[in-house]
Amino acid sequence: MKTDEQEIIIEDILPAVDSGLTPAKGQAGLVQRVSCRAYSHGTRIIGSQLDYLAPSSRTWKSETLAPGPDDTFTGWFPVTKPGIYKFRITAWYDDLRTWLRDTTAWKISGEDVSADIAAGIENIRAGITRAKGRDRKTFEKIVSSAGSSADRAVSLINDNYAVLEKYWPRSGVARSDTMKLEAFPESAYFSSWYELFPRSQSDIPGKHGTFRDVIRRMPDIAAMGFDVIYLTPVHPIGYTSRRGKNGIIPAGDDDPGSPWAIGNSQGGHKSINPDLGTISDFRDMVSEAGKHGLKIAMDIALQCSPDHPYVKEHPEWFYHRPDGSIRYAENPPKKYFDIYPLNFDTSDRENLWKEMLSIFQYWISQGIRIFRVDNPHTKPLPFWKWLITSIREKTPDAVFLAEAFTKPSVMYKLSRLGFQQSYTYFTWRNFDWELREYFNEINNPEVSSFFWPMLFTNTPDILPFVLQRAGRPAFMMRAVLAATLSPLWGIYSGYELCENAGIPGKEEYLDAEKYEIKQRDWFADGNIRDFITLLNTIRKNLVNFHLHGNVKFLNSSNPSILAYYRHYPGASSVMVVVNINPYEVCDAMVQVPPDWVKSSDCAGYDVQDMITGEKYCWHNEYNYVRLVPEYRPAHILVRE
Repeated sequence: MKTDEQEIIIEDILPAVDSGLTPAKGQAGLVQRVSCRAYSHGTRIIGSQLDYLAPSSRTWKSETLAPGPDDTFTGWFPVTKPGIYKFRITAWYDDLRTWLRDTTAWKISGEDVSADIAAGIENIRAGITRAKGRDRKTFEKIVSSAGSSADRAVSLINDNYAVLEKYWPRSGVARSDTMKLEAFPESAYFSSWYELFPRSQSDIPGKHGTFRDVIRRMPDIAAMGFDVIYLTPVHPIGYTSRRGKNGIIPAGDDDPGSPWAIGNSQGGHKSINPDLGTISDFRDMVSEAGKHGLKIAMDIALQCSPDHPYVKEHPEWFYHRPDGSIRYAENPPKKYFDIYPLNFDTSDRENLWKEMLSIFQYWISQGIRIFRVDNPHTKPLPFWKWLITSIREKTPDAVFLAEAFTKPSVMYKLSRLGFQQSYTYFTWRNFDWELREYFNEINNPEVSSFFWPMLFTNTPDILPFVLQRAGRPAFMMRAVLAATLSPLWGIYSGYELCENAGIPGKEEYLDAEKYEIKQRDWFADGNIRDFITLLNTIRKNLVNFHLHGNVKFLNSSNPSILAYYRHYPGASSVMVVVNINPYEVCDAMVQVPPDWVKSSDCAGYDVQDMITGEKYCWHNEYNYVRLVPEYRPAHILVRE
C-alpha cells in the first residue's frame, strides 16, 4: 500500500490471497463481500468506497462501504459473470459527517455553534455551483431555510445528507493497490455430489455394471437433487497383486480388483475398462447426464498398477529400490502392492508432466469438465500449478476437487494453486466445539478467499464411527450438517440406505465396494432418500446456502444442540439447528440470527421449519427447541 504518501492508511483488504499476488475466488451470479481497515491520525471521520471493474468492462463502478468497529469497513459488490474482476478501496476524510458530529456534540454540551453553522452553510452555498437539477434546488432550499437556527440547519442537512455528500469536496483521498478476484461458474462453488462405482450399478446379482447401467440410474439420482455423478476410476484394472474381498491378497479368480490400481495390457489412464463398455458408451453417458441436469465428474489417480503400459514403456518414471525393482506405494502402516507411485522428480520429468497433462486433456475432449484428483498432496505443488494453469487457459470451465486429507498448510496451498474445491476434516468433527472451531476457521475471510470446502459424509475408504454406532439417526444428522455447512457436499452411494457395517475398531467398511461388486435395492426399507431429496431442494431454493464463508454460529444452552445461520445480503438469514447427539432427545434455548430481532416484534414473530413445514411463534433473542433423532433431527428455519 502507498502508506508513505497518504495520510489515510488502507490495509487488511479481504478477499486477498498471497497479499493480492494471487486472485481470490469469487462466485459468478452472487455477490462478493469486501472488507478493509482504514484509519488516520486525529478524529476526522473517514469515508470509503469499493471500486470494481467487471471482466471486459472499461468502466469502474463503486459501492459505499459501511463503517464498523475498530476502523473496519465492509461492503458487497455484484459478481455477474465468470472472469477476472479488479477492485480497490478509496478512502477520504468525510468532512460533512465530521461537521455534523462535532456541531451536534457542541450544541448538546451548550457551546455556541453559530460560527460552525455559518461555516457549514457557506460550504453548502459553494456546492450550489457544482450541483445540477433537483440536487441544486435542494442545496438552495437548505441555504434559504437554515437561517441561524442550529436545530433547523442540522435537521435539514441530516435529511438531505445523501444529496449533499455527492457534491461535498473530498480531502485526503487515498487509494489502495488494485486487487484481483477470479469469479467461477456455479459448478465450481455450489453442487451436490453422488459418488458411485459404475461396476455396481447393474440390478442383476453378480453382473458387472456398465455405463448403460449408470444411464439407467440417472433419473433416480437427479430426483434426489444431486447435480454431479462422481465416478470412481473407469480404466482397466491391474492383475499383479490384485486385492480381493476386504483387500486381501491374493485375489480370487472372480475378484474385480481396486479401480485405483490403474492399467493393464488393455490400456491405462486414457482407456476404458471394457467390462464397463466402450468410449462411445462413455460419451453417451456424459451426454445423457446433461439431459437430466447432471454433470459427470471423473476420478483421476496419477498412479499405476504393475501392469500399466507406462511400466514397460517408461520404467524411469517410477521409484526404484537398490536391487532395481520398482517400489510399490506405501502409506505407513499400509502397503499397496497393487500400485506403483509415479516419480514426478524423475530425470525425464518434462515428458512425464506432459503425459499427465495429456490425460486430463483427453478426458476433456470426451466432454468431462469436473475432476476429482486422488491424493494431490503426494505430487509436487509446482506440478499442479503448471497443470491446472495450462488446462484452464484453454478450458476455463474446468473444475478441480482436491482429495487431500493432509495437513492444513498443504490443503490450503493446493487451493491457492488452482484447485477450486477441497476435501476437509469434516468427517472427524463430531462435537459442538470441534465443529465450531473448524468451521469458524474455514469461514474466516482470510481462508474462504481461496478455500472452498467439499463436505462428504462418507467415502469408499471412510465409514465414520458415529454412522456405524448410531445408525439411521446419525445418517440424517450428518447429512444435515454436510448439506448446510457448505455449498459443496456429497455422499458415497449406499449412504441413502444407511449402510453402516464396518470393520470392528476401524473407520472402514466391511466388505468394501473397493474390492467387490455390489448390487443394492435402492428403495430398501429404512432408506433416507426422501430426507436427502428435501435437503437438496432446500439448498437450491435458498441462496443463503450458495455463498461460501457465511456460516456464523449462535449460542446454545446445550452442547448437543448446534445452532448457526447463513446470511446473504438483501435476504433474511436462514437458521439451522441440529441435534448432534443421535442417541437422545435433546432440547435447548438457542439464540436467533441478529437480523431476526426487531423492536416492532412485541407480539412475537413467526418462523417456519423448511424440513417439517411446522410453524412456530418465537419471541425475542432466545427460543426453545426440542429435537428428536430420526423424527426431527434438525430445524432449517426461515423467518416469515
